[in-house]
Amino acid sequence: MTGNVSGLKPSEIKTLERLYRRRALPEEVASAELATQLCEISRETARQVGVLVSRKGEVEHVFVGDASKLMLPEFGRLRAGRGRFRGLRLVHTHLRNEPLTRDDLVDLALLRLDLVAAVGVTHDGRPADLHVAHLLPPSPGQQPWRILPSAPFYRTELDCVGLIEALEEEFDRSSPANVANDTRERALLVVAEIRKNRTGGASMTSRLEELQELCRTANVRVMAVEEQRRAEADPKYLVGRGKLEDILVRAMQVDANVLIFDPELSPGQAHAIADFTDIKVIDRTMLILDIFAQRARSRDGKLQVELAQLKYRLPRLQEKNTMMSRLTGGIGGRGPGETKLEENRRRARERITQLEREIERYGRQRAGRRAQRTERRLPIVAIVGYTNAGKSTLLNTLTRSDVLAEDKLFATLDPTTRRLRFPRERELIIADTVGFIRDLPQDLAQAFRATLEELSDADLFIHLVDAADPDYEQQIAAVERILADLGFATTPRLLAMNKIDRLPWESRQGPWPRATLPTVSLSAKDAATTQPLLDEVEHALWIEGRWKGPTLVPLQETDEAWN
Repeated sequence: MTGNVSGLKPSEIKTLERLYRRRALPEEVASAELATQLCEISRETARQVGVLVSRKGEVEHVFVGDASKLMLPEFGRLRAGRGRFRGLRLVHTHLRNEPLTRDDLVDLALLRLDLVAAVGVTHDGRPADLHVAHLLPPSPGQQPWRILPSAPFYRTELDCVGLIEALEEEFDRSSPANVANDTRERALLVVAEIRKNRTGGASMTSRLEELQELCRTANVRVMAVEEQRRAEADPKYLVGRGKLEDILVRAMQVDANVLIFDPELSPGQAHAIADFTDIKVIDRTMLILDIFAQRARSRDGKLQVELAQLKYRLPRLQEKNTMMSRLTGGIGGRGPGETKLEENRRRARERITQLEREIERYGRQRAGRRAQRTERRLPIVAIVGYTNAGKSTLLNTLTRSDVLAEDKLFATLDPTTRRLRFPRERELIIADTVGFIRDLPQDLAQAFRATLEELSDADLFIHLVDAADPDYEQQIAAVERILADLGFATTPRLLAMNKIDRLPWESRQGPWPRATLPTVSLSAKDAATTQPLLDEVEHALWIEGRWKGPTLVPLQETDEAWN
């Protein structure tokens, strides 16, 4: 027995315990004896009393609320089977014979109960009206539940067995066959726009499109989308408790098994939302880390992914009861020692230290290889830009290589370098780097600093931009901010507007933003369009840049033009 039992008399508690002896026929919502005993206890205690009844008619749980609501027991993180209900029906009392409340209906949906029923209580403690609701298969614009007409308890004729079997068959028919055979995770996306934190960034539409593209890259099936605009974030649930309940009901409707939030959740918000539901909860940063884990190929790339994941998860390690999380020596300090939580945290910190040492060792090896290139007096050009701007495709076109290039975000994680020969016996090293993305957390950017070490020796950046993206100006700004955070704000750069083949003919040559920088238009797939870029690179390095060896004289343009 659980719930609000404080203050109850021993005799009242024994009466509640005797509810476990009651039985109901499988086709009954509740037997007359069970309903009568619930009403008598409820009137005597002035509290709502409820039971969960199995399909065999046996009472599985008894719990007590207050005058207006119930406190349901913990069900753990197990969910009912897809297309199936939990096999339990909730029967409880309403002291004023009021209809089913929103809390009742939300519990019905979130717990996937067979049905929820409220028995009104008369002034003399007998059953009044019976209020019943059950779930409905998902349908656009329709509530996920149906409230049946109320009727006096003793005149109710409802076949529970037939109703539940018919509903589960209807749920099975409404589930597409391709979903039933799809092994991918099924996500409901939650995009919140916090006006207080918005400073001219990407629109909600572009953020949603980017999040959907991240899901496609991570092989996650998007089942539905929920959006919310708020003046400021809810400190506990980001979107507020009421909206979170709506989101969870929607997740139940579309059979989603993971919630993906944008923007990033704080550790406290992540814990609060996870405690509120049995659905897996992640945010945009965790989704990006998962993509990185799938894409990393080299040993040092995998180490950097693991380091970033551990740094992200460490502050999110928590257990529900932390009162005894650490026991020290002396009086009150003898006993079990470290808890499982403390052990996990300690192991995570030890692993982080080990990974940082290994990454540093790989960094020294890369530094040696870069030193050899420097001795050969070859300039280095790095292709930088927003993820999926076409950097790998441009490298393949310029050097006739076959580096992996996909129409997905973060197709490249490990740096790739190739030689590029110019006329008049000129050569350079051209490097393909990992793509950037807006709102990249600082820890994540620093964890991949080793991957971006190619940028530290670059004499020139080719900033490649997807000109066909409506938000390319925000993407340019995001890349510039990350370069500045990494200490590369003063490196000379060219602006290359890519994918002009997707633009109308009259728009292919601009005008483009950042006109103070050398800017060219091209299609990375078409080698014929890359000649102006090569001319600008040659001019920057050997003519205006006056390349003489390891040191390049910077271009005339300064980074002030970007501010």
